[in-house]
Amino acid sequence: MAVRFQITIDCQDADAMSAFWSAALGYVVEPPPAGFLSWEDFLRSNDIPLPPAHSISAIVDPDEIGPRILFLRVPEPKTVKNRVHLDIRSDRTDDGKRQKISELVEAGATEVRRVDEHGGWWMVMHDPEGNEFCVT
Repeated sequence: MAVRFQITIDCQDADAMSAFWSAALGYVVEPPPAGFLSWEDFLRSNDIPLPPAHSISAIVDPDEIGPRILFLRVPEPKTVKNRVHLDIRSDRTDDGKRQKISELVEAGATEVRRVDEHGGWWMVMHDPEGNEFCVT
């Protein structure tokens, strides 16, 4: 049986990263548990201290297929290349890739370099905090 998992991304501004990645992936910011109007209400109701602003946020697949992605503020900045990264799969046509790349740049991503290999190409990009990802 498969194991459920989430992806956790260290960052400086969890809310900004949630906004970017929810737009990039078609995800939504995770709603509070049933019966609560906000995460703050849930935390207060369960005697859990409120975290500092912009320090934690999560996004989820509205179709409940993809994994939950959690963003956590950490004190240290990103310093080296990611050992793991996400690939955003477009419709694989040149126009489809270009359109997705354009949407991501508009949302705050940066193009790094185009890679042409094995008869195809993909774009290496950075999210707003400099984490690498690719559009394939």
